[in-house]
Amino acid sequence: MESTDRFCVILAGGGNQLWPISRKTLPKQFVTLPGVGKSMINITYDRVRGIVPEENILIVAPAKYSTLVREAFPSLPEKNLLFEPYARNTGPAVAYAMYSILRRNPDAVMTVTPSDLYIRDLDNYKATMDKVFGYVSRHDVLMTLGVKPDRPYPYYGYIQVWGGSGVVSQEGPFKVKTFTEKPPEKLAAVFFKSGEFFWNSGIMVSKASVLKEEMEKNMPLVTGLFDGWQGALGTSAETAFIERAYGGCEKVSIDNGILEKTDKAWLYPVDFGWYDVDNWDSVYRLYPWKDLDGNLANPENTVLSDTSGSIVISKDKNKLLVVKGLENFVVIDTPDALLVCPRDKVSEFVSPAFLHSHELSR
Repeated sequence: MESTDRFCVILAGGGNQLWPISRKTLPKQFVTLPGVGKSMINITYDRVRGIVPEENILIVAPAKYSTLVREAFPSLPEKNLLFEPYARNTGPAVAYAMYSILRRNPDAVMTVTPSDLYIRDLDNYKATMDKVFGYVSRHDVLMTLGVKPDRPYPYYGYIQVWGGSGVVSQEGPFKVKTFTEKPPEKLAAVFFKSGEFFWNSGIMVSKASVLKEEMEKNMPLVTGLFDGWQGALGTSAETAFIERAYGGCEKVSIDNGILEKTDKAWLYPVDFGWYDVDNWDSVYRLYPWKDLDGNLANPENTVLSDTSGSIVISKDKNKLLVVKGLENFVVIDTPDALLVCPRDKVSEFVSPAFLHSHELSR
């Protein structure tokens, strides 16, 4: 497979789960991570440049974030920036990108990745993606990358493969048996204990032509709205065409729309230090540099006493934070909001439903 046949789609939807730093006007993928100096979407872009030619990287994002996207990627041409008029989840976003790629290269092999992932071992990541691209170029499959769970976490998708628990430690790839998106806590515990499941990394690789076949077979209500894409995408008619398509489009994820239905789903197990930065607890787990009590904080403006396993961050470097007597807490201070929450409750506390109900996401 020629390197020019490789494409990458970065999905840059919304998300304010890093509230109060992230908001509706500044989704989490555009937030600069403390101690890193880059946003997650820029980190993702730098990572995929190692496996895909830069001119073949596409960003799909809601139109309301077009300014943020252009500021983050000033060198990308406009044809690589696909702006959605309405938020319709990942299914329509992938369809839009897939048809755009097919118009450029009918032989394309494409990977889809969220913009809020962090990969610690980049050399391992590149070697793994090279293997997966090679396998997919020779087989008509939809390949997901699976991560071996280290705890029963109910906020990720779970994938069961054929072969039982004995194959989980093997290299693979494996044919997918079942896919469950964000199971209840008790069911996630059952999955974890069984040893037969992987976390869905959110990264998928497929020939664009195979993905088109499976999407049109399993998601006709979405793909049918893109009829005429050959003559519209990449032309002056594209904006009006996408506005019409999205206007009647249902909200559906690529996981629910395809992976739960297709018989071409396969999984490749990976171990390259994958993190889904979906909340402050994920940020805490991501960072290796903590003090002797396991706290993630800036010592220049933070004084901690009898505090352990906590993340304490202030947006104001000139403000002194003094914290005493906390264990496994999250403390995030901004000019207009303060979050204090147990780390193991932050997923449910700082959730879109909670923030919306209390009008906190603005």
